[in-house]
Amino acid sequence: MTDKVPVTVLTGYLGAGKTTLLNRILTENHGHKYAVVVNEFGEIGIDNDLIVDADEEVFEMNNGCVCCTVRGDLIRIINGLMRRPGRFDAILVETTGLADPGPVAQTFFVDEEVREKTRLDSVTTVVDAKHIHLRLDDSREAREQIAFADQIVLNKSDLVSEDELRGVEARLRRLNPLAPIHRATRSNVDLDLVLGRNGFDLDRIVSLEPDFLNPPHGEPGHVHDQDCGHDDHGHHHDHHHDHDHHHHADHQHDDDIKGISLSTTKPIDGQKITRWLNELLAAQGPDILRAKGIIDVAGEERRLVFQAVHMILEGDLQRAWKADEPRFSRLVFIGRNLDEAKLKAGFDATVAV
Repeated sequence: MTDKVPVTVLTGYLGAGKTTLLNRILTENHGHKYAVVVNEFGEIGIDNDLIVDADEEVFEMNNGCVCCTVRGDLIRIINGLMRRPGRFDAILVETTGLADPGPVAQTFFVDEEVREKTRLDSVTTVVDAKHIHLRLDDSREAREQIAFADQIVLNKSDLVSEDELRGVEARLRRLNPLAPIHRATRSNVDLDLVLGRNGFDLDRIVSLEPDFLNPPHGEPGHVHDQDCGHDDHGHHHDHHHDHDHHHHADHQHDDDIKGISLSTTKPIDGQKITRWLNELLAAQGPDILRAKGIIDVAGEERRLVFQAVHMILEGDLQRAWKADEPRFSRLVFIGRNLDEAKLKAGFDATVAV
């Protein structure tokens, strides 16, 4: 794992601030060697005196970073970068403002040569705090970029009030309850927060807490539900937690994408859950943008963890359950056209008899 170069897919709607963030990476003296892959180098607007060396599609910067343009095949570009002398600390792939990040992310799961040398670290979406409501209302791509992210940079946060920011954050959490949100001004987010997250590492899926999905009372994005007022152990109760967030506050926005969380403390039949997940992804794969889960399999001392990116499912047995640790199973789905009652019924049917 450690010898693979981490890759961050950077997405966001036109004007959100991706270019500003990439400029920082290519020009600041941050002491790291990054490779940035963009669709068109000229759009980045780097001053020529900051470029040390350039050929047709690769530009070396004076801070040691490299910027290259995608001409055709992303896989060819990544493999070319990996053959260059010296090691990159990370690779960033910028998608166009209208692009769905899903196919780009899938590249790092399906191509064997790319998988051998790199690992997908995160999908980071940059959001314009002032205009995001309009973008989400009129753009399927903007909603998908939020839903697919495993972290969100809420940029231009100085251009709106605190109340407006809380409203934006609440809506973003309903679209994607898993992604932490970093407020930023002029894309000034700490690069250490954005890079090196291991967002797609199965070993890092250690918890999917409803408390994380639903912030505490008084926090931005809190949703009042059946667990309000419970103690800290309320989320281990054996019932479904209503954290899909799509029909509560901020009524003027009825987004087609939502997050749904399912949980139980009853042991799960390993074969049943595997069959159900495979059938679900075969039937609804294009609509399920992301999924993650921790499963307590009956008769198994280790936790089963899984994640899905569209129709690509991977899972593995992780560490053993601790003796004093409450056992539970918890799944989170993010997508469109998700039937919560049907998902709950399907999940409940996998409980071990």
